[in-house]
This record gives sequence, C-alpha cells and structure tokens, in this order.
Amino acid sequence: AAMTEGDATTDRDRGRTARLVELTVSDPPATWAAAGFAVEGEVTHVGETAIRLVGRDARSSGTGITGWCLAGLDAPEGDGDLDGLPTRFAGARDGVEAEGGQTVVDPPAHPNGVTGLDHVVVSTPDLDRTVAALGEVGLACRRIRETTSYGSPMRQAFFRLGPTLLEVVSGDTGTGRPATEAPAAWFGLAVDVDDLDRTADLLGEGLGSVKVAVQDGRRIATFRHQALGLSVALAAMDRHAGR
Repeated sequence: AAMTEGDATTDRDRGRTARLVELTVSDPPATWAAAGFAVEGEVTHVGETAIRLVGRDARSSGTGITGWCLAGLDAPEGDGDLDGLPTRFAGARDGVEAEGGQTVVDPPAHPNGVTGLDHVVVSTPDLDRTVAALGEVGLACRRIRETTSYGSPMRQAFFRLGPTLLEVVSGDTGTGRPATEAPAAWFGLAVDVDDLDRTADLLGEGLGSVKVAVQDGRRIATFRHQALGLSVALAAMDRHAGR
C-alpha cells in the first residue's frame, strides 16, 4: 500500500487541539444499553465524546449518525456544513459543552469494556474534495493510504480530532461532483476496549470473531449491529499484541 504524507506541520493545523464533542445518532438509548454501553437519559459518553441517542423520530433525519459537534476549528460557531456533513461548530476546547449543557469530565465505566473512541470513519465520493474541505477549517491531512486490502482499490485519508482519529475513505477516483450533489457521509465508529475476549463474553453472538487488526499490536471485532438493533457500524479494538 502506498502512503503519502500530508501537510501535517502547517501552523493552521488544529488537529492536535480540536475535539469531537458530540455525535448525534438516531438510535433508541435502550439499544446501546443492551449492547453494553452505560447510558444516562439519551446520552452515553465514550472517552471525551458524548453520543446523543435521539431515537428514530421527528428529531432525526435518517438512521445512523446524523450530526456531530466539532470544537476548536477555523469556522464560525454555530450550525454549519462540512462537505455535506451537518456540523455544529463550537469554540476552543476550554468551556466546550455537549448539547444540553453537559460537560464531560470522567467517562463512565461501560459494562462492555469500552474505554474510548479510537476513530470515526467518513465515506466520500471524492477524497480530494473532502480533504480540501477539512483543510479549510484547519484540519491537515496526516497521510493518505492507497490499498486494495478490502477488494477494490480505495484511498484512506487520516486526520486528528484531538485524541480521536478521523478516517476518510473513498474509491480510487473522485467523482468531481460538488458536496451539494454527492455529500460525504458517516460510515461508522471504532471504540477502544480493555479486552476483546471479555467484551465477547458479555455480548456473545452480538460480537463477531476477533481478528488481527491492520494496526500493529491490535485486535479487532465488529459489533453485529443489525442483531443488536444499532444503525451505526461499530468495531471494537484492543491492544493485546501477539495473540
């Protein structure tokens, strides 16, 4: 796989201090609780990120992830759009609150062993266009990976949102169409867990088989989200090398 270094050293790169404050997901809170997440009201906190579970009602425009709040970027505060992704822009990290005035201090202990949010995956029909849109708000591309590991040729671009990685994936060629006609879309999430074996014991048939991840020294397994009633593709990763 070929890798190209992005312009990660620019003074405008906000990736180190930016934060993914909140994700809005159109799932009922009970479905995430049943998958082993600690849910209070309609919110579960995964690391520093609040996941707001609004259910499938008039407040949600679809299924899966329907919005996010990003802090500390070069964009006016308030509701906006990021290459077709409905985005609420917040200010610098200090004083940033999740929707409803909740500030995350200590994430709860999740029964399924989840300890943090490793990365968010966004799919795009035009990688260069999405990379440029992210650059306009101060997120520099750290690297681009070209691979055929998943069958057909694809490209992956990587960004930082503070402690969380943002992975943008596309085919090997862009469509050249604007975001108004062919927007980017959220694909899924990867969470960190203490031990995948313990997570598998809890979820049983709700978790797929444990495999060696692409990342060195890590293992991965996917939540069987359809069986669990989740509309978001979820993967769990741990750091047990040599297994």
